[in-house]
Amino acid sequence: MPQPTRPKRFRLRTGAALACLLALNAAMAKDWYVGPQRTLKLPSQAARLAGDGDTVHIDAAVYSGDVAVWPQHRLTLRGSGGWARLHANGLNAEGKAIWVIKGDRVVVENIEFTGAEAQALNGAGIRYEGRLLTLRHCHVHHNQMGLLTGADPEREILIEGSEFNDNTVDYRLHGKLGHNVYIGNIKRFTLRNSYIHDAATGHNVKSRAKFNFLLYNHIGDEQRASSYLVDLPDGGESYLIGNQLYQAADSENPAMVSFAAEHNQAEPYTLYLVNNTLVNAKAGSYFLHNHNVAEAVLINNLLVGQAATIQGPFRATHNVWAEQELFADGGRFDYRLRAEAGAIDQGVDPGISATGVALAAEFEYRHPLGLAARPSNGPIDAGAYEFGGKR
Repeated sequence: MPQPTRPKRFRLRTGAALACLLALNAAMAKDWYVGPQRTLKLPSQAARLAGDGDTVHIDAAVYSGDVAVWPQHRLTLRGSGGWARLHANGLNAEGKAIWVIKGDRVVVENIEFTGAEAQALNGAGIRYEGRLLTLRHCHVHHNQMGLLTGADPEREILIEGSEFNDNTVDYRLHGKLGHNVYIGNIKRFTLRNSYIHDAATGHNVKSRAKFNFLLYNHIGDEQRASSYLVDLPDGGESYLIGNQLYQAADSENPAMVSFAAEHNQAEPYTLYLVNNTLVNAKAGSYFLHNHNVAEAVLINNLLVGQAATIQGPFRATHNVWAEQELFADGGRFDYRLRAEAGAIDQGVDPGISATGVALAAEFEYRHPLGLAARPSNGPIDAGAYEFGGKR
């Protein structure tokens, strides 16, 4: 049998050494416990002690005026036994946020972030400066910004099962905007089964990512009116699938969804809107304003609103346009269909995108912050919800 060449032997030894190193790192990882009755009373104390690969368990309690910087990689930060509530009371770390997270591959779970302010008027619940962040079952509210990131072409962010609301700045007083979610020029942004609402004057979701996936979310104006519900100002290959969106009558902008309004209008990026329910209470407004040269693709959407239109190039198939629809409880933003709804059985298999992404809506948002498999019982219905009862 021929012997491996030197390069192959080297690769085998390197691979074995890497596996041993990873196993050693995992074995050395530590668990830290924070709480009012523990040795570490505050999350910021754990931030000074934790190492790469560690897990920090934060007891359910209110931690007032405590802010922190987390430089560690492969870190898990988890509320334990309920919400760990970080009430900044106007404070911030590094002039940026309640938590400034700098490490790669960080997971944050079961944490509430509220009350951040900064001199630059962009005090965030979280400022993320690493490469890969997962935010799960968190509540970020009443900061100047919710989640704020800078630019990094390798950065990826996943938000799931989380609520963002009322992160805002008084625009009339300060001339600046606050947003619930503001993603910079990164590689990939995914927002899934989350509840994003009431970004007064600012945007509920703003992302400059190269790839955007907004899947099965509840996004809307409920108590206060935003500017855009979804703003993708640099374009990017983008997918809005299975979302419900509501724009209030007093919204600052006529468009619910804005695409490529600031950059890359001449670089063809495709926006796919599939099986969304868009309800627009603003007269003379737009469900979508597409500034890009490429046609936006609309399939199986339920578009409800008086005199609402689409601006910019698009092609559409099997969408239902209506001035009103029979919802389970539209006044409470419950856009599940009733038996007599016109959207029932009006959809079609959406197939795949030009780059091979499956477009079919597999799930439905369940309030609050839930996800359920979308029923399959005959022809597809238009909109974010499949009627599951008897007609």
